Amino acid sequence: MSRPPPRPRAPQGPSQRQLRAGELVRHALVEILREEEINDPALAGVSVTVTEVRVNPDLRHATVFVEPLRGEHAEAVVKALNKHSKFIRGHLGRMVDLRFTPDLHFRHDESFDEAARMARLFDDPRVRQDLTPDPPSDSWKDED
Repeated sequence: MSRPPPRPRAPQGPSQRQLRAGELVRHALVEILREEEINDPALAGVSVTVTEVRVNPDLRHATVFVEPLRGEHAEAVVKALNKHSKFIRGHLGRMVDLRFTPDLHFRHDESFDEAARMARLFDDPRVRQDLTPDPPSDSWKDED
């Protein structure tokens, strides 16, 4: 008897393990950024929101999505965080109980900009007319 050919797998999202590790790292990074003093002019007085952490399947690399408060100087903030990622990783290793402390790669979270763009689109009168339903008509009554 021959075995049937394997079916192609659908692309899958992150595993439960990756999601748990990502949230653990995210919570720890929030504490580190709030408590630790990082000596960089680009980070002085800037409040940074850690919106998401995506961990690779081997848990050795993490992409950290951040958004500076009011979105100001995002490029400079991300560059500074990447510059100090080893310092932050050292503190992270003391806070989380993982076999390996992941390498951190900071990126600007552009989902807020995209949400604002979508809100502007929905506020456009030409788009709004397509979104509001037409009132029901009584034309079916005249068919008798």
